[in-house]
Amino acid sequence: MLNLESNRIECKRELDAGTKLEKAVVSFLNYNGGGEILVGVSDDGTVYGISDSDGDQRKIADRLANNIRPKILGLFDVVVKKIDDKNIIRIIVSSGTQKPYYIRKQGMTESGCFIRVGASAHPMTEAMIERLITRRQTVTLSTMLVSRQNLTFEQLHIYYNEHGLALNAQFADNLDLRNSDGAYNYLAYLLADNNGASMKVAKYAGTDKIDLIENEEYGYRCLITAVYRVLDKLEIENRTFAKITSRNRLERKLFDAVALREAFINAVVHNDYNLGWPVVEFYSNRVTITSTGGLIEGLSEEDFFKGFSMLRNRELMRVFKDVELVEMLGSGMQRILNVYDRSVFKITPGSIIATFPYAEDFERSLSGVDVKNERSLSEVELNKVQPILDYLTAHKAITPQDACRLTGKSAATTRRYLCLLCDRGILESTGNTNAKIYHRKAQE
Repeated sequence: MLNLESNRIECKRELDAGTKLEKAVVSFLNYNGGGEILVGVSDDGTVYGISDSDGDQRKIADRLANNIRPKILGLFDVVVKKIDDKNIIRIIVSSGTQKPYYIRKQGMTESGCFIRVGASAHPMTEAMIERLITRRQTVTLSTMLVSRQNLTFEQLHIYYNEHGLALNAQFADNLDLRNSDGAYNYLAYLLADNNGASMKVAKYAGTDKIDLIENEEYGYRCLITAVYRVLDKLEIENRTFAKITSRNRLERKLFDAVALREAFINAVVHNDYNLGWPVVEFYSNRVTITSTGGLIEGLSEEDFFKGFSMLRNRELMRVFKDVELVEMLGSGMQRILNVYDRSVFKITPGSIIATFPYAEDFERSLSGVDVKNERSLSEVELNKVQPILDYLTAHKAITPQDACRLTGKSAATTRRYLCLLCDRGILESTGNTNAKIYHRKAQE
């Protein structure tokens, strides 16, 4: 048995042939924060399952894409979940910004527009529909105009092909890359091979912005490429602190890589590109990720932390899901809160700032560990020899030539690194002077 229906969850024992599914989805689209529909579960929470989950999954995605307007691709996920050895279907719906949403055949009328009230969908009154129309967010990535129209999309094609999704001749229309006049919009500009858009990654020597030591631009190309480059930068900066003991090698990363990746992807997808671009900043004690725009009107902080969402950039979310930069609506926040608490987020009317403190000093983090006979490296020494140690994690041995290539240093400098590791009892060498091979020394 599952929890009964609520204002956020609706259960359906089976997939109906009418419009009840569309009605439920529309009610969540028009409800702040969205909700979830469980197909294969009765109203009382009994799990019956779905016999053809894959087929029904495709039918649902097709019905929602074709039977609801405005377009909602990117605002919903359809996933199969196993409960009690039975497959059910989860339809995760994000609240949209182009309210009111409606069932296409009924149009924007009281019989086509619904909103969530308690545990059921209720028809919207004419006054409610008119009020939502006046508050509708008209400026989106698909409606923003750009002057540059000679755009190409070779990189975008490559990313789709890598995921087995070939873009046909109508891809620009299918992905909402054109406005109503047929001209390329700002989404197309962001995803084009060349553009004038860029994300900044800055690095400071201290805890404030006084001493800037690095300022890089990631962009001027397909946004997906820029995102991957920033993710690579995050991985490079996420150094491993280690202590070599007589028995093992203790390691700890500077910050949690999964949480930071999710925070950055969320910042890109939910950023208000009318106001600015996401910014990543490294300090001596923390890394911050800032997105502009704050929470969309109607989304509370509590809903934000629960993973309910109102998508500011539906079209961009759809593309990011296609190329698997985003796995499932609302899942990113849970991954962050699995490691960090809510205090890492600062939400203002104009921005959302996620601040991830670096791991405590590795020396202090070893409380309770017997390191009486440790042979340790200083942080400066460790940074120099880290590529060698990383290589030996996956390989049995290393040659001076390989070590030289990995460190990027001269042969003489690399020999000093290898001698240092031998002196500390971490490595030992075999072979003669001209053909030495280094490997980890067996711990006593």
